[in-house]
Amino acid sequence: MDVVLNFTKHGDSGPPLIILHGLFGSARNWQGIARQLADHYTVYALDLRNHGSSPHADEMSYPSMAADVLALMALNKLDDAIVLGHSMGGKVAMEFALLWPNKVSKLIIVDIAPVVYTHNFDDVLLGLYHVPLDTVGSRKDADKYLAEKVSTPSLRQFLLQNLVTNTSGGYQWRVNLASIEDNMLDIMGFPASDTAKTYTGPTLFINGGKSTYMAPRYRNTTEEKFPTASFKAIAGAGHWPHIESPAEFMTFVNDFLRE
Repeated sequence: MDVVLNFTKHGDSGPPLIILHGLFGSARNWQGIARQLADHYTVYALDLRNHGSSPHADEMSYPSMAADVLALMALNKLDDAIVLGHSMGGKVAMEFALLWPNKVSKLIIVDIAPVVYTHNFDDVLLGLYHVPLDTVGSRKDADKYLAEKVSTPSLRQFLLQNLVTNTSGGYQWRVNLASIEDNMLDIMGFPASDTAKTYTGPTLFINGGKSTYMAPRYRNTTEEKFPTASFKAIAGAGHWPHIESPAEFMTFVNDFLRE
């Protein structure tokens, strides 16, 4: 069943461009990039299901999340769009392009491949569950508990963007942790039923040079599904090249979109 996604719109002229965030992210993470793109595009930064201000749902398969994007395009009367996706959002974008190629004018995928990954986010989930939401009095308090399970400060700050106040004055996670945990195998995977499908439109893959998500061994599988793809790497960046090297990231994006 489709979920009516929350989105933030930037700009109101130029072709539509949809941004899909990664796991534990939201449209908010992409505000800076969206504002830059809004000079030439009408940008729709989406909150995927179980994230941000979008509704929660038990299912988190890539076909279901891609269908949410299709429904949003229908509601906003978008015949097609440029689609940009990072990490989990990149897998949603790839699935969407494979299922409905005529809806995607150009495709940009950030630091992810259409493959099954063996690692998971158990340590992150453990850290989020470790925070005693009933008793923490501030974001700083929550960070202390989170630090006991998640050592990287930048990752903790990213995760803490999901900590929001509730109606009783306490705190809650706005991401649907239970559903994410239940669907982790789907999230780390990629639908095998799409083996024969391809997207032949203009496609750009951007990865961080320090990241393992777009390892050389994934190139053949990626090119089979996206035969026209070009690949760019940002040498000093990890899994979040758009945050770690925003100027270089935007150069790659803008050059591709002008082609």
